[in-house]
Amino acid sequence: MDFGRAFTYAFDDKEWVTKLLIGGILSLIPIVNLVVLGYTLKTLKNVADGVEPPLPGWDDFADYFVKGLISCLGIVVWAIPILAVAGMFAVLGLVAEYDPGYGYEGPVNLCFLGLNCLSLLYGLFLSVVLPAALTGYALTDEFGAFFRFGEIFRFIKSNLGNYVMAILLALVAQFVAGFGVILCFIGVVFTEFWAGLVGAHLFGQVYHDSTLAEPEVAA
Repeated sequence: MDFGRAFTYAFDDKEWVTKLLIGGILSLIPIVNLVVLGYTLKTLKNVADGVEPPLPGWDDFADYFVKGLISCLGIVVWAIPILAVAGMFAVLGLVAEYDPGYGYEGPVNLCFLGLNCLSLLYGLFLSVVLPAALTGYALTDEFGAFFRFGEIFRFIKSNLGNYVMAILLALVAQFVAGFGVILCFIGVVFTEFWAGLVGAHLFGQVYHDSTLAEPEVAA
């Protein structure tokens, strides 16, 4: 895998300024920013398919929006356990607030601690699994790809080294993007969108390399 190219490929496109500016501006608009998620997934598919240049045009807003919306729904379904824990936090908060002195404070605090641990563990689990689920959806355009657990875990296991490296480098890109705030509005417009494109290229490469090495697993 060419990890370094994931950070630079966007700038090799002849229209990179226009494409990144459009994506950056759209990412700032609520609801409309689902288009950006769809565009990013299209980029991932292009990388996985070996399309050059990987960055698509901005000529299919409707398709990108639908892709982004479906992806968002898939992520929400995966996040249901965390949402359930948040509901439990709310209930425990009410119990703690209206405790009339019956000694609930100790058990409530213990429950808070347990729920915090569960949330942390499941959050880490999601950070590992969701990129594979999104990759599956990007390649198939099928909502069910989010929940083909066997395929998802098989993909991660068979490409573990590259997959973990992709996750770590995607986090590095997000960290670097944070410095866009220093450049004020223009920096934010470019860097946040750019970081998403870096992640798309990384996971697209993971899939592309897996199809070359083990076509029967990636099918």
